[in-house]
Amino acid sequence: MYSINPSIPEDVRPAIPPGSTRLLDQLRRHMRDGGYAWKTEKTYVQWIRRFIVFHRKRHPSELGVPEVEAYLSYLANERQCSPATQRIALNALIYLYTKFLNKPLENLEFRHAKPKQHLPVVLTHAEVQRILEHLSGHHRLMVELLYGSGLRLNELLSLRVKDLDFELNTITVRSGKGDKDRTTLLPASLVERLQNQISFVAKLHRRDLEDGYGEVYMPYALARKYPRAAKEIAWQFLFPSTRIGADPRSGVLRRHHLHDSCLRKMVGRARRAAEVQKPVRCHTFRHSFATRLLQQGYDLRTIQKLLGHSDVKTTEIYTHVLGRGAMGVISPLDS
Repeated sequence: MYSINPSIPEDVRPAIPPGSTRLLDQLRRHMRDGGYAWKTEKTYVQWIRRFIVFHRKRHPSELGVPEVEAYLSYLANERQCSPATQRIALNALIYLYTKFLNKPLENLEFRHAKPKQHLPVVLTHAEVQRILEHLSGHHRLMVELLYGSGLRLNELLSLRVKDLDFELNTITVRSGKGDKDRTTLLPASLVERLQNQISFVAKLHRRDLEDGYGEVYMPYALARKYPRAAKEIAWQFLFPSTRIGADPRSGVLRRHHLHDSCLRKMVGRARRAAEVQKPVRCHTFRHSFATRLLQQGYDLRTIQKLLGHSDVKTTEIYTHVLGRGAMGVISPLDS
């Protein structure tokens, strides 16, 4: 018996009703025509919707620079958001007016959010091991990949069988943050268990094919270019969902990857059972991966490439976590 999951996969673009005249539907279509990433589309639409609601649902074409300034100042004064959050909202509104409505926003003057520097929470190697002791099966394997390869949660969940190279000991991350591909290391200690996981996926996939399913989600371009690839084992998700769900674009029933909430809940339980007092999220293991490599003497450029940071300044924050200067220098007096 199959359990049908009625929920919509969050990383699959939903279909836009043909001929829709709704502003947000037209905006989505405009962004897709421009090749924007799905996460960018979701984020921009979310902020534009909030902007419209803030101004009592008036159409953006009736608004302009004063209303944009008022909203951005509201985010800083009333909502006390971070500079990064305010910047994302600004980018969304610039897209709306400059590219979609063709009404450039000029000479904006608004209250800028106060910069706040928050150091990431990192776990010691011993703390990671304590948490792992309270995890088992594929949940433990997933957390070990977060810590052992420095993956983001969505990058982990999006892994396909073909993205693992056991000869080169590498993992290829497809369409990571910024829609960029990169390679990171595959921990040698996980090879056997990852191969077992692939065997499990292959067995599950064969059963799905026998029961009339087995076609995995493929992005639009790849679905057109490789029409038969969706049923190949190489394209199946490394950590498949336990349920069959409907594709929001076509309604086709297929098996997606595990939902991110599953791993988040398991990590929370393991953290409490391990009596680790730090706030731990799935992303904490990525921070801990970077800090551990820095402790072992690897240079920032190497860590930057493994993490997929576009700017080394983003990677430099881990030197502050270790109590070092911006260049990762230890005082001669302390050494």
